[in-house]
Amino acid sequence: MIVNQDFANACEQMMKKGSSSFYHAFKHLPSPRREAVYIIYSFCRMIDDAVDEPEKSPYSLDELEDHFTHLDEAEGHFIWPALRFLFTHFPVTKEPFYTQFAGQRQDYVKTHYDTFDELEGYCYQVAGSVGEMLLPVLHDEPTQDVKQAGIALGKGMQIVNIIRDVGEDQSLNRRYIPRDLLDEHGYALYDFEQQIINEELVHVIEDLIARADAWFEEGLTAIETYPKDSALAIRLASAYYREIIEVVRERDYRVFDQRAVVNSDRKANLFLQVMNS
Repeated sequence: MIVNQDFANACEQMMKKGSSSFYHAFKHLPSPRREAVYIIYSFCRMIDDAVDEPEKSPYSLDELEDHFTHLDEAEGHFIWPALRFLFTHFPVTKEPFYTQFAGQRQDYVKTHYDTFDELEGYCYQVAGSVGEMLLPVLHDEPTQDVKQAGIALGKGMQIVNIIRDVGEDQSLNRRYIPRDLLDEHGYALYDFEQQIINEELVHVIEDLIARADAWFEEGLTAIETYPKDSALAIRLASAYYREIIEVVRERDYRVFDQRAVVNSDRKANLFLQVMNS
């Protein structure tokens, strides 16, 4: 299978720039699985950017969805031939991409969450759907249990995103941490708005971490059924992403003014741990 290097390189650079953790996890995959992951990441990045940074996006969300719907005729950007390659060579369907569109579109109308059930639905749409996209690329014969594990892993990663991006989201007038979780741990909305870091906030974040960890654990239950290279990539991505939580803890839960980042040295140590486990 010959991969067009122009769009492959463009997607690789987009992933390398947008998510160092994902890039370093999936760059070890053999071709063409590797390029397929780059393509999926790049298109999801474009969908996300169309909502969060519309002034920098080459397309609006509606334009992206319209071009995606009429993919055979879409031109003007490297992502369109890249996606045509993806759908031609892998048994990927369009359904999870439309789920992704729906989740991102929700950010236009819902900026504050009342219950964890609401948040879980959002996590499925914007991140569990990515697990569904990647599954036909990374696994040769996925079962329903494998699919559910992939969705769970995506949801766990989205909770990590929410913890990491509390301050950034607040600047966009968004609160993904649900009200029922704040109330359960006695953390007042006023304190959230004033960016107060106290014992109650720590309990809220640790509650979210516990829920994310449960999804990470579920997400790796079927890892032995994947091809060896795919299993390694998923384990690395999980380890790199989960390490963000440890950085949050080390920084005393300063989620409002510090964005937790896993540096290269930590990634190198995690790589060795995963390889030796």
